[in-house]
Amino acid sequence: MAYRPTALFRRARHIFQTEGLIPLLRTAFNFLAPYLFQYDTYYLYEHVIKERKEADFMPTIQGFTVHIVTSNEQADKLAADGFDPRSHSVYSRGRLDKGAIALCIFVGRELAHIGWMAMSQEAKDTFDSLPYKVDFSHKEACTGATVTIPKYRGNGLMTYGYFKRFQYLWERGITISRNAVATNNIASQRVHAKFGPRIYARARYLKVLKWKFWKEKAITPSGHQE
Repeated sequence: MAYRPTALFRRARHIFQTEGLIPLLRTAFNFLAPYLFQYDTYYLYEHVIKERKEADFMPTIQGFTVHIVTSNEQADKLAADGFDPRSHSVYSRGRLDKGAIALCIFVGRELAHIGWMAMSQEAKDTFDSLPYKVDFSHKEACTGATVTIPKYRGNGLMTYGYFKRFQYLWERGITISRNAVATNNIASQRVHAKFGPRIYARARYLKVLKWKFWKEKAITPSGHQE
């Protein structure tokens, strides 16, 4: 995935200044490791998009604002006002250029949470390279690359962020949203469970350099793998 070196350096400097050397080294390792080797197992989720009550998903933190960002031009205007939706990821500019949509939650003017949506394959590929199928031509979409900045975790921002993303998709006629959640990501699974999804498959993903392997096993309504 393409990124701008200047954005990478800015991100590295920000992590070093705000979190220290060890988090910077950990982030650098996590950034480089997937290019060499990756093995994970995932649950594949299907969410039926429908109207929901916002009050059921409100975060506990105060003083937050929500911005849905659909272009770099919009991101530039927000950044000029002190809200920088691209501060967390060096990939944000490229994702926006390809049609991905960012749901950003700011506390004050600090980015506290960000999650992405795609309504096309080109947009999906910018933040989720896993090859599960999304039928974009029949009102399906996907979500992913969801991050809550560590200092803001535990405030319900991920839950509210998913509510706002599903609301945005519902308003645009999307009927199904799909995504993959790592089987060891219990926190994310708990958030998804609040929206009553169907877990329709368990998948294995192996990548060694440029060689990739992907296999899905369907999960029946009783919870058994076929």
